Amino acid sequence: MHDLKFIRENPDAFDKAMAARGVEPKAQEILNLDESRRSLQTTMQEMQARRNTASKEVGQAKKSGDEEKASQLMAEVQGLKEKLAAAEQEERDAAQALTGLLETLPNLPHDDVPFGTDEDENVEIRRVGEPRKCDFEPKQHFELGEQLGLMDFETAAKISGARFVVLKGALARLERALGNFMLDLQTMEHGYSETVPPALVRDDALYGTGQLPKFKEDLFHTDDDYWLIPTAEVPLTNLARDNIWAEEELPMRFTAWTSCFRSEAGAAGKDTRGMIRQHQFSKVEMVSVTHPDKSLDELERMVGCAEEVLKRLGLAYRVIVLCTGDMGFGARKTYDIEVWLPGQDTYREISSCSVCGDFQARRMKARFRPKGEKGTQFVHTLNGSGLAVGRTLIAVLENYQNEDGSVTIPDALRPYMGGIEKIELPSS
Repeated sequence: MHDLKFIRENPDAFDKAMAARGVEPKAQEILNLDESRRSLQTTMQEMQARRNTASKEVGQAKKSGDEEKASQLMAEVQGLKEKLAAAEQEERDAAQALTGLLETLPNLPHDDVPFGTDEDENVEIRRVGEPRKCDFEPKQHFELGEQLGLMDFETAAKISGARFVVLKGALARLERALGNFMLDLQTMEHGYSETVPPALVRDDALYGTGQLPKFKEDLFHTDDDYWLIPTAEVPLTNLARDNIWAEEELPMRFTAWTSCFRSEAGAAGKDTRGMIRQHQFSKVEMVSVTHPDKSLDELERMVGCAEEVLKRLGLAYRVIVLCTGDMGFGARKTYDIEVWLPGQDTYREISSCSVCGDFQARRMKARFRPKGEKGTQFVHTLNGSGLAVGRTLIAVLENYQNEDGSVTIPDALRPYMGGIEKIELPSS
């Protein structure tokens, strides 16, 4: 949600920021709705004050025996009551219209975010590691998984439909190993607090992080008014909601390994084969709740925490900063980490880390009280993948594949795999 005070004082800057996000100017429309709402509030206050005064005058008129004046005043009080009710409804309608407009507008980009309209104008920051070049024709992950007999899309389709998979045996264990490895790294070395949050949430939780109302079509909804989480960002960020934290409690850092559920409503025809884009996938999420002065530093830290996973797995990757036209709805600045996939001969996204400023905090009413002060401020929130477990499984399969179709287990994962060093092809 946006700061109305900022829009009142900086309408041109607000429209310029919206234009960078591909949104038409909205400041004047917002200001008109705001003025209408505030004017109605002033009118209501005036009418309420007059109603209170008139009510007292009724008693005085009756006490003095002036029944005609008392009758006139009573009629005025009744009229004011009716006008107040009508004004209150108008004010509610104006407030609802204002909120309805504000909640559909994306966050303002930071000044250092590159301007652009789509992913083609994102800016590469760095590359780490040498992309693997195989001396044989590398297979894609689904070819390897099916050849190993451990990745079953056909059975998953019978059970659940398209965009699902059944992992078996060593691949199921490899996914579990990756999740445990990531959790251990983020909690034991990077200071995140391990959390097991609900996978079902109510409207307010998704509204707080910005998924509702704009992205309703991308979510799965149950018959009894729950939503399946699209990412653990939702419950983890909402841990800070409706509270005033002490400044000393910041930053708060949470991590969770959860299943995530997305309808992929806008992904028709994209990545229809394999595990790249599924309705159900697992992810180790990182969330930080910080002091506003430290949120940009926290973003750099978070990206480093995600990168460390790839470094220890020996996977080549690159980091890019998203342009204004490619950032997510709630983000002020976003870094994507893309891992090298030999089977596709390209880099693919494996993590996205964003700072949201106070955008989510305003929706969630998440504040902190600076030390020694009476007033409060909104916290800043950040979220990032540390990492997407399924996509990391894909990266391990493609980068550690052997010419015979077997897959070598990276050294960092062997303690989690019971010492297994290689996933072998089934014996004929």
